[in-house]
Amino acid sequence: MTKFSCLVMAAAVASTFANVAVADEKEAVAAFYDLLSNPGAQAQTEAFLKSTSEDWESIGNYSGKNKTRDAFLGQMGGFGQLVPDLTWAIQDIHQDGNVFTVRSRATGTPVAPMFGVDGEGRSFDILTIDIHETEDGKVVRTYHVEDWAGALRQLSGK
Repeated sequence: MTKFSCLVMAAAVASTFANVAVADEKEAVAAFYDLLSNPGAQAQTEAFLKSTSEDWESIGNYSGKNKTRDAFLGQMGGFGQLVPDLTWAIQDIHQDGNVFTVRSRATGTPVAPMFGVDGEGRSFDILTIDIHETEDGKVVRTYHVEDWAGALRQLSGK
């Protein structure tokens, strides 16, 4: 085998492994949204735990009080009770190396007051943006912004 053939074969093998790693990382990111749409469900919780690192953190502001996996799962369990029809649909994913930026849409109808607002049966439909950093096929950090002010306006009927 010539040196050139060896280089071509090595590049093909490396490309295959890179594509497998990217597919695993995209699946890890998708597991996050499956959990958001099915908070508290055992299968989605297990997939979330499998696709995130043990020290994964959720960063929603700069207070320094980031959420751990356990705290996040607890929060999502509460959301599942408050908004039983919660759906978090991926609209678009952009990848740059190990960073995935996701535009998604969260919809739902709270069955009790949400953030102090009694929606009286109204629903919300909001834009969310998340940035997921991955390492070794797992999500290690998620930055997120949701339009909760827009949700509260919709719930209040204004």
